[in-house]
Amino acid sequence: MPIDRKDTRWNGWGWTRAHNPLEGREAVWAWVAAALGVSDLPQTPAKPLDEVSLPTTRLDPGARQTLAAQIGADAIRDDKVERASHARGKSYHDLLYLRAGNLSAAPDAVIYPRSTEDVMHVLKWAGDAGVAVVPFAGGSSVVGGVTAASGAQRAVVALDLTEMRKVIAIDPVSLIVTAEAGIYGRDLEAALNAKGFTLGHHPQSYEFSTLGGWVAARGAGQQSARYGKAEEWFAGGEVATPKGVWKLPAIPASAAGPDLRALVAGSEGAFGVITSVTARIHHVPRARDYTTFLFRDFASGVDAVRRVVQTDLPVAMLRLSDADESYFFQAFGKAGQAPKFRDRVQDAFLKAMNVGDRPCALIVGVEGDQATTSFAGVRARALFKLAGGVAVGASPARRWYAGRFHGPYSRDPLMDRGLGVDTLETATSWSSIMQLWSAVREALDKAMRDNAREPGAHGIVLGHVSHTYHDGASLYFTYIYPRDLKREVAQWQAIKTAASDAIAASGGTISHHHGIGEDHLPWLAAEKGAIGMDVLAAVKRELDPKGILNPGKLIANG
Repeated sequence: MPIDRKDTRWNGWGWTRAHNPLEGREAVWAWVAAALGVSDLPQTPAKPLDEVSLPTTRLDPGARQTLAAQIGADAIRDDKVERASHARGKSYHDLLYLRAGNLSAAPDAVIYPRSTEDVMHVLKWAGDAGVAVVPFAGGSSVVGGVTAASGAQRAVVALDLTEMRKVIAIDPVSLIVTAEAGIYGRDLEAALNAKGFTLGHHPQSYEFSTLGGWVAARGAGQQSARYGKAEEWFAGGEVATPKGVWKLPAIPASAAGPDLRALVAGSEGAFGVITSVTARIHHVPRARDYTTFLFRDFASGVDAVRRVVQTDLPVAMLRLSDADESYFFQAFGKAGQAPKFRDRVQDAFLKAMNVGDRPCALIVGVEGDQATTSFAGVRARALFKLAGGVAVGASPARRWYAGRFHGPYSRDPLMDRGLGVDTLETATSWSSIMQLWSAVREALDKAMRDNAREPGAHGIVLGHVSHTYHDGASLYFTYIYPRDLKREVAQWQAIKTAASDAIAASGGTISHHHGIGEDHLPWLAAEKGAIGMDVLAAVKRELDPKGILNPGKLIANG
């Protein structure tokens, strides 16, 4: 069954019934305030939906009746919960508007198609009626990718694909699955697991994101070193466009011109609506081996990770946190608690191992059949020890694995106390990793100080190597700062701009796996070049001549 929007937070992350992970931990707030250089953290609760007004719908009643006759009246919804839940995504920027009760971006209606034919009816109707269509499913975009913008159209609807959730076929010989694009990742994985297979795509948004959304954003799961990013496992599918249904056959390899699947992966609904996906799958791993190492500094850890990756050892994940991230999450978890005997033993161990007061933590993950996992795990341990890493056992890695989807649940309570919490990610070559890491950290730190709510206030920057490749890696940053409640959006924009400028100047990509959306659009042309942007604009004109699909995303003014 699709998720009932009443069961999820329209202005926050996750289930409405989810436990607040910081409830009852009052000592945390004093620790965070001190860490950020402020005297207090004010109460800043989100405005409840019953105190929020929605803009009047701009849909013409006659146009609505025309669509209802084609796809059914029950597929068109415009109640308050539906419109509020489809106004924006889940970025920090989105939540600033939603928590303040600003629903000016709410769609005029939400449409739930049940088939590719329904989607084609909607696109034909929208083109005739002058209505923008924003493809929507999990709604977990963190770059403004699903904001219900109407662009040049007279109205806008959110096209929610979560009724299109069937697994169409599993080919156990070719190891591919075909499913409708609106299926949630957890439901697809459950269906595959029941047959002994896995897609292996587990982003942090796994509970609430969908198969089509993963392809549209060119996403990456936490074990992408083993299972690949979306563009690697995306084998084919169908895309509904205003020009017709675009079929992409699942051919394993071809020299018949450029691979057009590359235009779909990362297209963010600007070229068409992905209605079905054929994906490459794997057998469920019979063994998993996750363990943890510590390095004295980030540079030595990065070099060790690079060397292991370039041996072509079959690892699933190498996640290296810098010193501040490694320290912060441990200290945050213990804030307000008296030191325990285990803590004293740990401090003594770190001193004896000569890794310093703030070592960098590396989580190493291997998955697969028993023989491969055993070999890769043993070999990885030997290589990291040879590179100066100190093995600290499986327990920290297992704790991370057990809670790997829980992180976003802490953002809402942090925002309830006047804090800004945002993330960004990029990627570059190994030879540029340290320079890019330093540049982004410095840009974020300076921008948070320059835009602080009061003198002496500052932010915290946490970073880690997230995904690895033969020639480079992705860097992922989390930054936390006291919000200036008088200029929250402008404050965020200044910080985001500084970091994005630093990424572009340092040769990093403006997005490794979050996508472009509205937030990254100003930096896309510099990365793609004028000719590249002309190519994308030409594809947009050909497939969406009236400009109804997801205006303002990927293509400026498109």
